[in-house]
Amino acid sequence: MITEHPHATHAALAAHIAAALRSAITQRGQATLAVSGGKSPIALFEALRTQPLDWAQVTVILVDERVVPHNHADSNTALVRQHLLQDAAAAARFVLFFDEPPPALSAVVLDALAAQANQRLADLPWPLDVVVLGMGEDAHTASLFPGAPGYARALVSTDKLAWVVPNTAPHARLSLTLPSLLESRELLLSIAGAAKRAVYRQATEKADTTLPISLVLNQSQTPVSVWIA
Repeated sequence: MITEHPHATHAALAAHIAAALRSAITQRGQATLAVSGGKSPIALFEALRTQPLDWAQVTVILVDERVVPHNHADSNTALVRQHLLQDAAAAARFVLFFDEPPPALSAVVLDALAAQANQRLADLPWPLDVVVLGMGEDAHTASLFPGAPGYARALVSTDKLAWVVPNTAPHARLSLTLPSLLESRELLLSIAGAAKRAVYRQATEKADTTLPISLVLNQSQTPVSVWIA
């Protein structure tokens, strides 16, 4: 089921996320939040980090991460540390997929890195309470890039996380798999701009593996709220 929030603001989305996390803490004593990287969510992170919330009871993970050092300009870990885990949100627990990646990557190395990350994620309480997704103009979400090596496995794997090597973007990625995303209690998709709105409208028509976000939108397992700026 899709619920649309047109003319959405970062403040409204931050308040919605905080309310969901508060509810989870009240019901289960803790909350889990998965967030996407890139530049788009920076304003959301800066609005969310000041929300009144028992952040010490919140565990934060990434939806996906580039396999780069944590001080790399493209690191989602660095982005979350700089823009979300500040102010009140500094009290949250942040679970990393990996400490530092090896210098040379191969399928064997990525398998090992993904296995290590899956061991870390296994210790979290599942399902995740709130997952914040973004979407590219190629309809990718998380690091589910259409046609990329690892993509087909990430659509069906029973692991929480898998590796994908995008054909159209730099760096190998570790990403939550489609089944683990759909296992969540609530999925949020935040989009902005005419181009992404057009891709989103196309993706709502039917599930299509060439449009990864459509696999999230055209399912009945987990509610999806779409925040359209």
